[in-house]
Amino acid sequence: MRIGKRLVLLCRMLVLSVLTVGTTAYAGQSDQSQAAWPRSLVNADGSRTTISLQPQRILSTSVTITGTLLAVDAPLVASATTVNGHFFDQWAGIAEARGVEKLWPAGSVDLEAAYAIAPDLIVVSSSGADSALPQLSELRQIAPTIVLDYGGQTWQELALLIGQATGLEAQVKDKLAAFEAYLAEARAKISVPPGLTNIISYNGPGTLNPVATSEGVHGRLLGALGFTIESPPRSWQSDGNPSNDFIRAQYEHLTELKAPTTFLLSADDDRAAAFMRDPILANLPAVRNGQVYGLGVNSFRIDFFSAREIVDGIVARFASDRRISDGRN
Repeated sequence: MRIGKRLVLLCRMLVLSVLTVGTTAYAGQSDQSQAAWPRSLVNADGSRTTISLQPQRILSTSVTITGTLLAVDAPLVASATTVNGHFFDQWAGIAEARGVEKLWPAGSVDLEAAYAIAPDLIVVSSSGADSALPQLSELRQIAPTIVLDYGGQTWQELALLIGQATGLEAQVKDKLAAFEAYLAEARAKISVPPGLTNIISYNGPGTLNPVATSEGVHGRLLGALGFTIESPPRSWQSDGNPSNDFIRAQYEHLTELKAPTTFLLSADDDRAAAFMRDPILANLPAVRNGQVYGLGVNSFRIDFFSAREIVDGIVARFASDRRISDGRN
């Protein structure tokens, strides 16, 4: 970094620190949480981060984790984006309304931009296309940096970790309780189709078609609504990268699925119709029953916002009063 630019950035950081002296604490901050600082957290990579004061300016280097930071009303000021330079559709409007700055596309960390934001906490993902783990040491020269693993856990579990790092445990607890109540209300409204249900990321012939497991985040969400998930055999795993969420199966394995109901990831009902027109899959029980549904175009990454979209879509489709009026049991 050029000396002139470094001086400008340091001046900006100094001004920001002066402006925050004597100001009212962030809305989520309490006297009790202020007394809990500094605190030390063990990161997903085994390292440890000490955070001296409750964060007021968080930078997220992971667009996936950004959704959960927004969900718990953390003081997020900037975030990396997708590789295409966008935020996820399910929360892009919220990020814009809160003034969250777009810093860099996933995989293209800009350390000068990180300095310019003057964060007091940086969040890094331990894996995924949006991981900034190779730049961890440089980021820690800017601000305390924590490493979280969003793979294989629910957004709720991730939110609890964020609460520990930010001192927002109380409002995270309230958010999770409200979401659990929302799930219970949704479950009471729907009539779940009998038998098993599977969840497929349908990509067609010649490539992998991941199938969700019952213990993954998608399976657990639908399980909370009363669906019983058909888990694919582990032997179907094709790429040598086992996951709790999905078995990355060859296309031909899809013909062995037994569930009479299928949901498709990142899909609307037009995509579901294309699945049912696939001649190789014509004998699948779900196709024969005409019970193949899109889970929603934003359903691949589950955070609070996409989970709400999924739940709302299922309620709209399987509401008990609607199924009765349609003449279905």
